[in-house]
Amino acid sequence: MKQEWKRNLKKAAAICLACGSAFAVAACGEKAAPGRNLITEEDESEKVVNLFSPMEKTDPDAENVARTASDLTVSMAEEKLGVTVAYRTYTAEDHQDITYDEVILDRVRNQMDDIYLLNPDTIQILGAEGALMDLSRLACTENLREVVKTANTVDGRLVAIPQEVVAHGLFVNQDMFDEYDLALPETPEDLLECCRVFRENGIETPIGANRWWLENFVFAVAYADLYNGGDTEAEIAALNSGESKYSDYMRPGFEFLQELIDCGYIDAETASANEAIEGEGPDFLAQKTPIVMAYWSAANAETSYGNPDFHLQVIGFPSSRGQMPVVSVTGFGIGANAEHAEDALRVLDVMLSDEALQLYSETNQVISPSKNVEVECIPALEPLNQRIQENVYVLGSNAGMEVEQWGNTCIIVRDLLDGATVDECMAEFDRLQEEALGH
Repeated sequence: MKQEWKRNLKKAAAICLACGSAFAVAACGEKAAPGRNLITEEDESEKVVNLFSPMEKTDPDAENVARTASDLTVSMAEEKLGVTVAYRTYTAEDHQDITYDEVILDRVRNQMDDIYLLNPDTIQILGAEGALMDLSRLACTENLREVVKTANTVDGRLVAIPQEVVAHGLFVNQDMFDEYDLALPETPEDLLECCRVFRENGIETPIGANRWWLENFVFAVAYADLYNGGDTEAEIAALNSGESKYSDYMRPGFEFLQELIDCGYIDAETASANEAIEGEGPDFLAQKTPIVMAYWSAANAETSYGNPDFHLQVIGFPSSRGQMPVVSVTGFGIGANAEHAEDALRVLDVMLSDEALQLYSETNQVISPSKNVEVECIPALEPLNQRIQENVYVLGSNAGMEVEQWGNTCIIVRDLLDGATVDECMAEFDRLQEEALGH
């Protein structure tokens, strides 16, 4: 039962991750069952490409439906290529529904669509199964940032490409730091000292946390050197062969997180129950807590942290190499045996061209997967943006690692919040590694 619960939580974690992008934000009222199409086929005389994603509409030509940034790039492809992109959609309404990831795994394996919007864990699963086409022949791949290629390459094949790169960071109230003459933290030790000062001045819980994003602290500490200091490919190869242990990388991050909990700087019980932004957001906006964590777009959206009554700054998570953004990458993939494979490839090549990505990035004010597309960010995001432009980051999702990162780490952090020891958490990483390697 415990393993089944953990599998379900892992799937939910992946869905929460995808909600950081502009796509996975809406629910479709119709529920899906595996092996069943959600939309009736259009006239077969038309040149149609079927796109499956969690969007809030089923007819791209429906009246009175606002076009999202992604829709604009789809429209661009339709006009240039003379094709129709037919939307097929599903988003679980609640935790009792079958998850989006479960639905998409079934649909890809049964060749039910052409293009799919994939979360990191399904990219890894389907890529390893050979169920996704190699997209490296697309012209747009020449302009991709290395972080995108690294995150979505499975067994040497680029199997998914996103329209944005999702960067996570610490959202801090600069006014509260200035009040106590505190510099923004660079290292874990810096953050501990800042939290100590806040606590001494009556701020009960300096870090507002939720049950989804505390793994970012772990990733920043665990992989700062792997992605920024050494031979990344060689280190990952050693992990995938079993020569190195994931637990050895993860232990310092979990020990740091445990210290934050033990000192009372994070309320573990509250964090374990909080939904992202909904739980800790009100206290942050009310200036009762100086630090929370979120993804890039949360600084742009007035519904989350985009319009606070204080000086907002978004920085990387503390690490041995300074403020460290944590990057996750979703992506569009094409089924290996897609019915309309060539047309689907042409559609993606337009949607992911620099021209389309410029439109997408300007509309959503996000980081583009293309190294040629730059969009001015709001001042609050500049510290995080600067690090990313310097190619300083760690990956929270990497399809090239045999052990899936985001979902598994989220689950094990939840175990820590619920009372597991660091040693018990490391034993779980060891078990996952042995399972992935077939031991």
